[in-house]
Amino acid sequence: MDGIVPLHVYRGRSVLITGGMGFIGSNLARRLVQMGDVDVHLLDALLPDQGGNAYNVHDIVDRVTVHAVDLGCEWAVNHLVGGMDYIFNLAAAVSHVESMRDPHRDLALNCSAHLTLLNACRSYNTNAKIVFTSTRQVYGRPLYLPLDEQHRVAPPDVNGINKLAAEHYHLLYRRVYGTRAVCLRLTNTYGPRQHVRDDRHGFLGWFIRQALRGGELELFGEGRQRRDVNYVDDVVDALLMAGGSEAVDGEIFNLGGDPVTVAELAQSLISIAERGSLRLVPFPDERQRIDIGNSYCSYDKFNAAVGWRPRTPLQEGLARTVEFYRKHGAHYWKADADSVSRSDSAA
Repeated sequence: MDGIVPLHVYRGRSVLITGGMGFIGSNLARRLVQMGDVDVHLLDALLPDQGGNAYNVHDIVDRVTVHAVDLGCEWAVNHLVGGMDYIFNLAAAVSHVESMRDPHRDLALNCSAHLTLLNACRSYNTNAKIVFTSTRQVYGRPLYLPLDEQHRVAPPDVNGINKLAAEHYHLLYRRVYGTRAVCLRLTNTYGPRQHVRDDRHGFLGWFIRQALRGGELELFGEGRQRRDVNYVDDVVDALLMAGGSEAVDGEIFNLGGDPVTVAELAQSLISIAERGSLRLVPFPDERQRIDIGNSYCSYDKFNAAVGWRPRTPLQEGLARTVEFYRKHGAHYWKADADSVSRSDSAA
């Protein structure tokens, strides 16, 4: 893996992961722990319905330092950032539908909290490298495909607007105050430790749960929408490569992959799980209003900068994911699953 991910740059360094007990954050933490000689800190308030789950790090909790605090807590964040070499800023509210129902909460989680972090870095640690994760949703309904970084941005919902604003905050602080940041626009990410107990965090996690319980996977319209998906290990590679490269500072990059229809993806999942069925349903009004149709990204710019490309075939990634939830699903199905072991590792 040394030819793919610059492992050596993290050894002997301190790393902070915001949203560190969530889906992508916990997988990143596990990779850093595996490297050895990395001082890993996780910041996560385990807010309800935001994806944080103490079980995600239950077996490495003695090898990381957990800070049970909200990213918007100024005094705590000021204290934390001073000693960090790398900050992977993954904390976010990700539900597009919920952002329309409660725009002020989305603003607090996706903008105000990140300004707290950036102000802390401005005052106490301008040398820390920040990798911020945004979303391809900032592009809105595509004018052409695949989406590249030159495509106009026209977010279709409050979540997309706030994520776009947070991108600009990170790049503004770099230009004005000298903080170091790079922004990655993620597409649909899937894999172990994903939030799967409802569809707030996207259709993939909910499809996985429904398939494994033998339920119906509902396709809006006929499921013809084309999407690209990335397996979480490939996203972790991208994060580490972005963090380890000075050449990407101050830039925005897409991740992405080969497009597949939602119906094809659902059928593949049912085949691998050997359970579940498909049902066509009309688009709910609240989803239809913010749906973007076909949407998939070009990752050519990021590939040219650091050599990243997705390496996990869809069938292999789905098989790994299904196997994980067959073994560990009890810690992810229930509404109170994210409180498991909370008293031991987070609050």
